[in-house]
Amino acid sequence: MRSRTRRGTLESAVPEVIDMMHTAVGWHVELEFEEDQERTRAAALVRLPDGNEVRSHGYASRHHTDANQPRVGEAIAGARALNDLAMQLLTKAHGEIDDASGRTSHPLTH
Repeated sequence: MRSRTRRGTLESAVPEVIDMMHTAVGWHVELEFEEDQERTRAAALVRLPDGNEVRSHGYASRHHTDANQPRVGEAIAGARALNDLAMQLLTKAHGEIDDASGRTSHPLTH
């Protein structure tokens, strides 16, 4: 019963959040992989609405005794590239906050 009450009051409590959900903004992230028998390399790219691009890379290595499982290598290398991409975006946002406010703020980490 409590969850119904909260859902019913969400729109009236924060209508600007509901309005934001109707704004069509999207980012397209591209991931490409290169693999050999022992390593997988992932390259990630996101194009932002302001025209900037952010690029990152991630790597995975297979131990010689492990089975060759390309999907596992792609998952690890891709996750590492996306993690680096996320950190770059946080750093970019942090800089934009500082520039707009004229002061040094606390780093954004999550």
